Amino acid sequence: MPVRPTAALPALLLTTTLAATSLTACGTGSGSSPDTVKVSFKQSTDNSIKVMDVYLADIKKQFEKKYPGKKVELVPVKAPDSEYYTKVQQMLRSPKTAPDLVYEDTFLINSDITSGYLKPLDPYLAKWADWDQFIDTAKTAAKAEDGKTYGVPDGTDTRGLWFDKGIFKKAGLPANWQPKTWDDVLAAARTIKQKVPGVAPINVYTGKPAGEAATMQTFEMLLYGTGDGTTDPLYDKSTKKWIAGSQGFEDALKFVETVYKEKLGPDVSQALDPNIQTIVAGDLLPKGKLGIALDGSWLPQAWLKGSGHEWPQWSSELGLASMPTQHGQAPGKVSMSGGWTWAIPSKAGNPDLAFDFIKTMQTKANAEKWYIANSGIAVRKDVASDPSYATAQPGIKFFTDLVASTHYRPAYPAYPKVSTAIQEAMEGVTTGDLSVDKAASGYDDELKDATDNQVEQK
Repeated sequence: MPVRPTAALPALLLTTTLAATSLTACGTGSGSSPDTVKVSFKQSTDNSIKVMDVYLADIKKQFEKKYPGKKVELVPVKAPDSEYYTKVQQMLRSPKTAPDLVYEDTFLINSDITSGYLKPLDPYLAKWADWDQFIDTAKTAAKAEDGKTYGVPDGTDTRGLWFDKGIFKKAGLPANWQPKTWDDVLAAARTIKQKVPGVAPINVYTGKPAGEAATMQTFEMLLYGTGDGTTDPLYDKSTKKWIAGSQGFEDALKFVETVYKEKLGPDVSQALDPNIQTIVAGDLLPKGKLGIALDGSWLPQAWLKGSGHEWPQWSSELGLASMPTQHGQAPGKVSMSGGWTWAIPSKAGNPDLAFDFIKTMQTKANAEKWYIANSGIAVRKDVASDPSYATAQPGIKFFTDLVASTHYRPAYPAYPKVSTAIQEAMEGVTTGDLSVDKAASGYDDELKDATDNQVEQK
């Protein structure tokens, strides 16, 4: 989860003290007090990044002022993505540990819905005028197969290529670099390896330790750039089956294998560090140790004043390029979009109070404040059309424009297992323990198990 540097948060936010409890504080049960709403959220594993903490502390103050006698208890869960999902699911299973409000990644929400962990929000949304301001694609991300909506999105994101202009200059590469094919990306990485020793030419997240970052930031950014761009290469909506045995899948694995086999990426041990996202944003990029990063729109949040990795000059030292399709075929570029939602657990003790907290977070002013602080892409139409948002930070227009060529994960209940199978295949080719053929074959077998054999061959 990510921040940003040039859009400084208001002084009020920066000075707000946090009244957050530890994960174990949930033990008394969310229904222990009818006047307290417990809000669980993902806290950055980087202790210097407090964007979410600071934002929620401000909303807490607003909420308690608006609703006299009501209290907000913030429940941070500090963990890498994959561990966060596991901990949240453990919390949701019992009324003794379930918070009243929980931060849910859109990739996992359908799995939690199917497990019965979340409450449908339609009765609340029907009475909330602001819901009409949310764009349809964002609404769809939080809607289940039963047609009901289980989460309110707080923004979306896109992905592309970040590159170090200083390293590019030393390598003789252009400052306005825009690769047209995968081969162009690899060629630039090879040039950096040859001409600028001592830096990692390119980072692409890989393997199980990186979790969904490996699947989405890397693999799907590659996979969705194969083929003709008109059909989903991972899931066939018409047959409701997952796709195995595709050439595009093997080609994406081959790209990952090439990066690590040719030592174009970080050392494998570092690439498979669970904290690799923090390492990239907090160390490799700001310290000029990485040439190219295939990564997300949110990165600048790590470089805010007070973050511990302050980098106010990032926008002049880094360039941005869209990720090309495999061979430059239409539409020429590719992006993936996801995002997070606020959901109410089915075992929440104070669901009405929880939705009041959502409404406080999602006023136009508060939503815009969050998008800017989190380097997020607006999902409210009134914010997206506001000139102050469009010009709030460097790069926002670039990443917002990618929405036109973006894709969304098929976030159905089986997706988390499918994602894990992808990560295992990636890890196999990264370490060299598996050939592309064997990794792809292993994925096909895992896919059948994960989806009850709802698979079609391509």
